Amino acid sequence: MKTCIKALAYYLPETVVTNEQLVEEFPEWTVEKIAAKVGVNQRHIARDETISDMAVKAGEKMFVDYPEVNKEEVDFVILCTQSPDYFLPSTACIVQRRLGLRTACGAFDFNLGCSGYEYGLAIAKGLIAGGIAKNILLLTSEAYNKHIHSRDKGNRTIFGDGATATLVSTDGFAEIGDFILGTDGSGAEELIVKTGGMAYPEKAHDLEYDENGNPHSSDHLFMNGAEIFNFTLKVVPSMVKDTLAVNGLEKDDVDLFVFHQANRFMLNHLRKKLKIDEDKFFINMDNIGNTVSSTVPIALCDAKDAGRLRGSILIAGFGVGLSWGACMLKIR
Repeated sequence: MKTCIKALAYYLPETVVTNEQLVEEFPEWTVEKIAAKVGVNQRHIARDETISDMAVKAGEKMFVDYPEVNKEEVDFVILCTQSPDYFLPSTACIVQRRLGLRTACGAFDFNLGCSGYEYGLAIAKGLIAGGIAKNILLLTSEAYNKHIHSRDKGNRTIFGDGATATLVSTDGFAEIGDFILGTDGSGAEELIVKTGGMAYPEKAHDLEYDENGNPHSSDHLFMNGAEIFNFTLKVVPSMVKDTLAVNGLEKDDVDLFVFHQANRFMLNHLRKKLKIDEDKFFINMDNIGNTVSSTVPIALCDAKDAGRLRGSILIAGFGVGLSWGACMLKIR
């Protein structure tokens, strides 16, 4: 049985933070430096919105953009987030009610970051293959800015917030191929919010500043940029090679590569390392930022609108976990 992407939409919060605004807070930086360093000119921030708020708006937009999709046919909701509304219940349950989906509908969250979309597609494909569901609403909704310290200029320049909605079904415009998935938990602390869970439920209040004035705290997002960069350079080339192999393809067979939009420097480095032509490599983070699990579906949406989704598409996510995942999409 085939598994396909049938509908795709995204939502970005109304609040926008530009590089000019960040420079007002951090005068030691310049607009040009931020743009050159991470490739982001502005990012959307979920100031007064929750993960469920954004997921609902992405879902509602999908149903408007694809009127042929019937809400009554959705029989499963899976939501990827690392900023849930509550420890319990699952945010997916809240979204199911707010979207007006039928109660004969499974729903759960899964906690994954930059590779979350690829894992979500794999879960959805498995549900369909197992005869458990036929029309799965895959949601990604993330607000890393809620985890970032206000003086953390490095991470504030990179991350934006946003949500996406994808309907995975037995028919659609993009057939989902085979996957390569991987995990290396030895790097778990390289990208982490240490307190707040059951391991460290109380805030540590251990805020310190390094020699460059950057804050470090167990109570906020910590990212070891150098280690994440090294991890990416190590796993992505082999992941791409293995994804092509498992789908019986060569690199030249791919019409477009859509990678997790981590930052422009990293993406360009990967593109050159993999010897991918610029016209086959999609980057759209300039006015969006790194929206974690939402970057790939947002990029797919924009590429579709630009008429660039054709033939064979390789999508790949990599980051927090440490975790990675990729698959092929065949545009029909």
